[in-house]
Amino acid sequence: MKLSVIILNYNVRYYLEQCVRSVQDALRSLDAEIIVADNASTDGSGQMMSQLFPGVTFLANSENLGFSKANNLAVREAKGEYVCLLNPDTAVSQDTFVKVLSFAESAEDLGALGVRLMDGTGHYLPESKRYVPTPWRALRKLLGLGGKESYYFNKLAEFQQGEVPVLVGAFMLMRKDRYLEVGGLDEDYFMYGEDIDLSYKLNKAGYRNYYLGSVTTLHYKGESTDKDSAYLDRFYGAMSIFYKKHFSGQWLANAMVNMGIGALKSVRSRSNPVQTAHQQDDQILVLTENLPLLKKLSASYPDRVKTVSKSEVGSETYTQTLFLFDLDYIDYNQVFMLMERHKGQGNRFRIRPSGASFCLGSDRSDQKGEVLVF
Repeated sequence: MKLSVIILNYNVRYYLEQCVRSVQDALRSLDAEIIVADNASTDGSGQMMSQLFPGVTFLANSENLGFSKANNLAVREAKGEYVCLLNPDTAVSQDTFVKVLSFAESAEDLGALGVRLMDGTGHYLPESKRYVPTPWRALRKLLGLGGKESYYFNKLAEFQQGEVPVLVGAFMLMRKDRYLEVGGLDEDYFMYGEDIDLSYKLNKAGYRNYYLGSVTTLHYKGESTDKDSAYLDRFYGAMSIFYKKHFSGQWLANAMVNMGIGALKSVRSRSNPVQTAHQQDDQILVLTENLPLLKKLSASYPDRVKTVSKSEVGSETYTQTLFLFDLDYIDYNQVFMLMERHKGQGNRFRIRPSGASFCLGSDRSDQKGEVLVF
């Protein structure tokens, strides 16, 4: 078998359904499998998987094992020559895995391979490619300094391809044997930091990490985790673990970074969450041929729903508009192109996965999104 796509889920049932549907479409021409590892979700994710995707391997953990341990267990079950770690709050286009595998097969020194990530607002996520966050670089980030010592790897433009130091765990493709060779994800990390650690270990082992900017994947980002005090503990704790493991000799820089982390954590934990008012869209543009769906939307939003063709929405300019993309009518490559074209200007985006009874989207990459069940 060529590829095993591993999706780790925790209480994001609808986003998981969208993700699995998109991955199934992208694997149709490949010898591949999907493995969903679930960290004791309580939102009906398991029932949904058994009902809608009986052919997908589902590993039900009896407790929340964290990101590293649950993924490591799933990789051991994988039959593929390559494994791809994929977040459940993502969606891939139909040609994603064909393209990344073609690149991977041509890169003999491949460590991990990542792609261009875009959030639910159509904006590029710069954490798709990063520098190793050395203590000095992390300190500069804490102080708000950029330039050549930026946290993000800006030497490579978002649509280019090339070698990068660190990739993000939302999408990481690797050879299974090399993943196991470096010990997989370090289980000292419960969540956050493990992708940095793995990228760094692959580099140290003599392999190179690559970024493929010609492939875009949708990553809602804020969906897999609530930004509460436990999140802050894990995020900043992960950075401390990384420095202790790999930069223990830089005691002065470590001390300064740890002081900065502690201060920033204190400020973040005391700050009030951002409250955003629900936007009133001037119109709702629906790209679909599904008449029952249109009827329901028109009844819920009288005088605001309008159907448009793919060519029309690609050539016009819109503001304060909610776009609803029906994946039975339009594919992900087209959706991503339209999101990129119409991002900003008060526009928002929702997607109905092919065959699904809901649509979803996210208007901020640091907050939970919205699910509308029909």
